[in-house]
Amino acid sequence: MKAVLCKAWGLPDTLVIEELPDVIPGPGQIAIDVKAAGVNFPDVLIIQNKYQFKPELPFTPGSELSGVVRAVGAGVSNAKTGDRVIAFVGHGAFAQQVVVPAQAIMPMPAEMDFDTAAAITLTYGTSHHAVLDRAQLKAGETMLVLGAAGGVGLAAIEIGKAIGARVIAAASTVEKLAICKAHGADVCINYSSEDLREAIKLATDGKGPDVIYDPVGGIYTEPAFRSIGWRGRYLVVGFANGEIPKLPLNLTLLKGASLMGVFWGEFVKREPLKNLAAMRELLGWLKQGKIKPHISGKYALADTAQALNNLAARKVTGKVIIQPEL
Repeated sequence: MKAVLCKAWGLPDTLVIEELPDVIPGPGQIAIDVKAAGVNFPDVLIIQNKYQFKPELPFTPGSELSGVVRAVGAGVSNAKTGDRVIAFVGHGAFAQQVVVPAQAIMPMPAEMDFDTAAAITLTYGTSHHAVLDRAQLKAGETMLVLGAAGGVGLAAIEIGKAIGARVIAAASTVEKLAICKAHGADVCINYSSEDLREAIKLATDGKGPDVIYDPVGGIYTEPAFRSIGWRGRYLVVGFANGEIPKLPLNLTLLKGASLMGVFWGEFVKREPLKNLAAMRELLGWLKQGKIKPHISGKYALADTAQALNNLAARKVTGKVIIQPEL
C-alpha cells in the first residue's frame, strides 16, 4: 500500500510517498482501507514540528478519515470486516491503509458519503466543543467568527445557527463571505477592506458580540477583543495567521470578559464520553440538514503536498479531502 511519509521536519514539499507493507491489526486494533482523509491546519504544523503533538519520525500525517474495515484484531467487538467507519487518529490518515485503536472509530450513517464523513470529525468537533461546551453560546446571543470561511469557521457558523444564535462572519474576500452567507451567516464583515472594530460596532448596535470565535490570531485578535460585549467569551481556537498575539489583560477586566482555550484533541482524550455525545448531536444535525460540510477540493495521494500548501496559504474554503484511491 502507498502512504505519505514525513521523514524530516519541514514544509509540505518535503513529504514523500512510498510503498509500504499492507497493515495488519494487532489485539484491540482495526485495519481500514482509507476512502477519504480530511486535511486540517494542524497537519501543516505537525510536519514542521510546530504542533502540540509531536510524533516520532518517520510518520504519516493526517488525523481524520473514513473508510472500510479490512480486518480486525483479537478482542475487537465494535466492528467487522466490510463496515463503513469514521476514525480520528493522531496521525496516519494520508495513506491507502491505516491501523487504528478500536475505540477511535464510529460507524458511518448509511446515507453518508465518504468525503463528508472525512470532513466532519475535527472541524465540527472542534467548533461544537468551542461554541457549546466552552463558550456556552445560547439562542438569541451574538457570535462573531473570524476566519469564517475556513473549515472550523464554517462549522462554527452552522452550529451557531443550529441553536438559534445570531452569527457575524468575518473573512478576507468577497468570495469567502459569499460562502459564509450561504452557510447561514446573518452579517458579513470583510476585514481586508473594512475597519473591524467599526464594523463590529455597527453589526451589534454598539453592544459587542457575546462570543468571539478566533482560529486566526495575529492582527485581528486585539481589535476583536476590544469589541467584545460585557461578560463576553473569547475562544482561542488557533493561529492560522501564523502569529500568536499578545493581549493587554486589562481588557478582560474592563469587559468582565473571559479568554477560553480550545484544544479539541485533548478534550477527546480526557472527556471521550462528552465528545461522543457531541458527535452524535452533529450527525443528527447533518441528517436534518442543519449542517453540511463545504468541500472545496479533492486531491490524490500524490497531491497531498499541494493540498497542504493551499491550506497554509489560506486559499482553501471549508475543507479539502485526500482520496488515496484517485
